[in-house]
Amino acid sequence: MSRTFVLLLLTVLCHTPLWAAAQRNVVLMVVDDQGLDAGCYGNDKIATPHLDALAAEGTLFLNAFCTTASCSASRSVILSGLHNHTNGQYGHQHGYNNFHTLRFVKGLPLLLAEAGYRTCSIGKYHVQPEKNYHFQTYANKGLDGGARSTVQMAENAEKFIRADDKRPFFLYFCTADPHRARVGFANNRQYPGVKENKVSPQEVIVPHYLPDSEESRAELAEYYQAVNRADQGLGRLMQALKNTGHLDDTLVLYLSDNGIPFPGAKTTLYDPGMKLPLVVRSPDQKQRGVRTAAMVSWVDLVPTILEFTGAGGPKYPLHGRSFLPVLEKENPPGWNEVYASHTFHEITMYYPMRVIRTDRYKYVLNLAHQLPFPFASDLYASLTWQGVLKRGDSYYGSRSVDAYLHRPRHELYDVVNDPKEIENLADDPERAEELKELQAKLKAFQERTKDPWRVKYRYE
Repeated sequence: MSRTFVLLLLTVLCHTPLWAAAQRNVVLMVVDDQGLDAGCYGNDKIATPHLDALAAEGTLFLNAFCTTASCSASRSVILSGLHNHTNGQYGHQHGYNNFHTLRFVKGLPLLLAEAGYRTCSIGKYHVQPEKNYHFQTYANKGLDGGARSTVQMAENAEKFIRADDKRPFFLYFCTADPHRARVGFANNRQYPGVKENKVSPQEVIVPHYLPDSEESRAELAEYYQAVNRADQGLGRLMQALKNTGHLDDTLVLYLSDNGIPFPGAKTTLYDPGMKLPLVVRSPDQKQRGVRTAAMVSWVDLVPTILEFTGAGGPKYPLHGRSFLPVLEKENPPGWNEVYASHTFHEITMYYPMRVIRTDRYKYVLNLAHQLPFPFASDLYASLTWQGVLKRGDSYYGSRSVDAYLHRPRHELYDVVNDPKEIENLADDPERAEELKELQAKLKAFQERTKDPWRVKYRYE
């Protein structure tokens, strides 16, 4: 081999982008308001064959948590890697709510674009300003039914993947299912390519935090159908990766922004509002079908994707850490604590809560405990809640209506022995040391993440 050829080869290699040698693509699928309702999470009454298949090929997280149980606020965390009290997206982006992410934030699509990625958003977006989270492509053309046309969304995704562009890709794929369409779940029409999957109200599993009522069962059946519609989109999306030869060079993440759209889950930081599905399939995994107990939260998503892609982070510190090292570990040490921060949903729903959740305890600090807990407009209008009001029920699922509406400043739950989070131990002298330790950790978290509400430690 001549010296001239070697020098030429070295020159080519030095000037060849990393992605040209081995693509490292990312698909981030975020569904809207799905709880732990899937076959792979133990619900055998709901049809989620494609999510179940993804779990069998990757890693299912048993303890994954959003940081705030509201759509826009949660999506800002997913795309920024910052708690929403830091990034400024305190609540909903749209309409009269009009919350904005702060100007300093550089979202994930911008970071990946700087690293040579082509970026695409399909479906629900729900954050602002757009320049903080700019995608090079918005592939929403021709969706008959918007972001509920999940199969058409996946077909658009395949067109994007097939584009004549050799750069690696980042695809942000967000369904509007199973979010409510005001009161119902938009099951009153057909969606191209989607097979209707109706469920009998008598077959649903009523979770402890909902009343076992006629209204609740009927709405859960509608919710199950909407979850299945999202699952069909996932199936077509995975087929698109296979069709394009990218199944084995793409990191796939499936998650929900917050808990199910019923009072008792969404907008609350009880576990039904924040403990959510997360299924990850990495091309680097040697072990498949892993079920990990590692506690992770949505602030960990950006660091994980940055590590996988090799892209650089922003100039400011992120709040999470990559969970790639624990994808194949069932019980990794040091992954037993997460934090949550919720302030608004709609702009009229001021109820700041700060939470530390460990593998044993949850401590909730209700900063505006003097106020009754507020209702999202669609949750208040739900047939489930209206049935409770009509009958004058004193209990809503396993919790009393009064306890749901009126909360103390401090809530402490032993989530191992009391997974329903009913018995508040904050005033139990035998748990005083545990409470003190959790309060100190929560305060340090607020200081570390520059939570504006930390001033209440001085003024209240």
